[in-house]
Amino acid sequence: MMFRFPEFSRDLHRGEEGAVGDLLNRAYGGGAEAKTVDGLRRAGVIAGEVVLPCQGGIVGYYALSRMRAPGGALCVGPVAIDPDWQRAGHGRRMIGLLAEWARLSGTCVLAEGCEAFFARAGFRASGVDGLWLAGPARDLSGVELLFPKAFDRT
Repeated sequence: MMFRFPEFSRDLHRGEEGAVGDLLNRAYGGGAEAKTVDGLRRAGVIAGEVVLPCQGGIVGYYALSRMRAPGGALCVGPVAIDPDWQRAGHGRRMIGLLAEWARLSGTCVLAEGCEAFFARAGFRASGVDGLWLAGPARDLSGVELLFPKAFDRT
């Protein structure tokens, strides 16, 4: 049996955008998520993009974007792990590091998606159905939440 290990997660490097688009297409079976990331980039709301490299390729990714409201909050998404690398804990480790960064930096980070995934990575319930939270905020029920327009939310 041969073990495969990716490198350490890091910031996206210039010129890797195409590899990220390919990864998003493989992970989600279509181009909607890649279009969302392109829209986030064009709007200038991305606060950071993190990749999980392996042997010259990209096997993991997430985007971190600035929320329109509340001020200072960020949202994560899309999150992708190459289908050949899924179910090995790589996504949970990447998002777990993000949750710890949110706690240490005092930054509110929101995520939408599978409770089991985000809870195992260190996020907690936000008080809003389907949304998970990392960082200092405790309950977002009643708080106006405006995601970047590229997510097609109001």
